[in-house]
Amino acid sequence: MSAATQPIKVMQVIARMNVGGPAVIVAELMRGMDSSKYQQTLVTGYCADDEADYLETVARDIPAIRINALGRSVSPLKDLSSFFALVKLIRKNKPDVIHTHTAKAGVLGRLASMVAGGGAKRVHTFHGHLLHGYFNALKRAIMIATERILALFTYRIIAIGNVVKNDLLAVGIGSTKKFLVFFPGLPEPKPVDRNAKRNELGLDPAILYCTFVGRLTYIKRPDRLLDVAVLLEARGLKVHFLVAGEGEQFESSKERARHDQLPMTFLGWRSDTDAILAASDIAILCSDNEGIPLTLIQAAQAGLPIVATNVGSISDIVADGTNGLLTQVSAGALADAIEKLAKEPSLRASMGAAGKKRSHELFSLARMISDHSQLYSHCMQGND
Repeated sequence: MSAATQPIKVMQVIARMNVGGPAVIVAELMRGMDSSKYQQTLVTGYCADDEADYLETVARDIPAIRINALGRSVSPLKDLSSFFALVKLIRKNKPDVIHTHTAKAGVLGRLASMVAGGGAKRVHTFHGHLLHGYFNALKRAIMIATERILALFTYRIIAIGNVVKNDLLAVGIGSTKKFLVFFPGLPEPKPVDRNAKRNELGLDPAILYCTFVGRLTYIKRPDRLLDVAVLLEARGLKVHFLVAGEGEQFESSKERARHDQLPMTFLGWRSDTDAILAASDIAILCSDNEGIPLTLIQAAQAGLPIVATNVGSISDIVADGTNGLLTQVSAGALADAIEKLAKEPSLRASMGAAGKKRSHELFSLARMISDHSQLYSHCMQGND
């Protein structure tokens, strides 16, 4: 094979492949790109004990190089060990493109690339950002300063949504010229026998089911979901919540729901979320901050109307009033939106159909693969 036809060597670096949006996107890139044109290597760490590892539970077909010290927790000694391991890997593999994902891997991976040399083009994806709800003022300022500097040495910066991009630009991270917005893409879901799935889950035909899919962690505010359930109970609405996911607030959320006798079923982590959504009536997300949550794309693909707080780039998925309702960040506003949908079956149906159409047009897997393929090829063509 001549030098001109050698595949482009891409190193994907992500701190951990815990079940969630970034892991799904990286896995689909690893699977979906033409291997004769793009030779990919996945470098990642290990998940924490309270997290499900996507590579072990779902994407068992995807090989990865594991770095023990790379992961969720921040530890100066472990992070330094990860940094040197990345430098060694980069020098050994000599990638043409180093594509980092999420905050920690973005810092360590890009710094390691600069130290390792070799001229690889650096690409970083913001699957969301840490500007709101994560740090105190000092840590936030340090994080912003770090990202501003790293952006100067990054060939292209990808934001997975328009609001994410605009928020980052507003604090001086990157430049308009360097930013690209690539929506995540998901494969079309397999057909689901809705009635059979409802029977399997033991769902009552007389009750409306509102489903939350996601990690039960502070930023996603499962406590607010519980507050919504309390409000709807007080209004006499027959709405039952299905909660698919785990996290550090899993046990405490279950305990409060049990104590308050709330109409909620905690399913834990599930590999059949597509089918669970297809068996549901409404999807909900009540986060303080988000990137562009894949679970809402799945909900749209399933033909569900969506109720969500208007944060992050959720508005790229949910066109307010068309395929769902975006609300203020409060339990009361979310409860009002669910009540509206609960009382209007025709509105649920029309919004669900609109969401299905929107997901097909904007969030296809083919579109995401094409966007990244063109970017990696462009990396080899110039220095702009």
